[in-house]
Amino acid sequence: MKEYKKENTNIKRRTHVCVEMGGSMLTKQENEVMNAVYSLCHEKGICLVSPTELLAMLPIRKKITLEKLEDLLNQLAFDQYFELLSSERKGEKMYVISLRSNGYAYKRCSQQQRRNMAMKMLWAVASAVVAFLVGVLLRRIF
Repeated sequence: MKEYKKENTNIKRRTHVCVEMGGSMLTKQENEVMNAVYSLCHEKGICLVSPTELLAMLPIRKKITLEKLEDLLNQLAFDQYFELLSSERKGEKMYVISLRSNGYAYKRCSQQQRRNMAMKMLWAVASAVVAFLVGVLLRRIF
């Protein structure tokens, strides 16, 4: 994997899976965060959200801390899923998140990945059945 530096932090670029959409393969935590962001911002394309609201929307709250959440959001922003601006409102940190084209294509890309995985599994099962039938046929012949 190629490594790029942004603001003195190492962020690894992932290989692109949905090339025509510009999406990339995400980790489990990035997927959870992106699902939460997409559910908040998909209608208007932009949303104002606090880190605690995002953490509340995540299914596994104990594994992701505020620092880890900020890291994940920065990585997703670096991968062009959305534009991330942080601000203060009444002493509380807030994020202004505006989806980009990769962010809008996120759901479609994830559905396409699931469909491709299902086809690979179906193909593997079909190949195993054909191999079994060929083996049975060869045993009967010889």
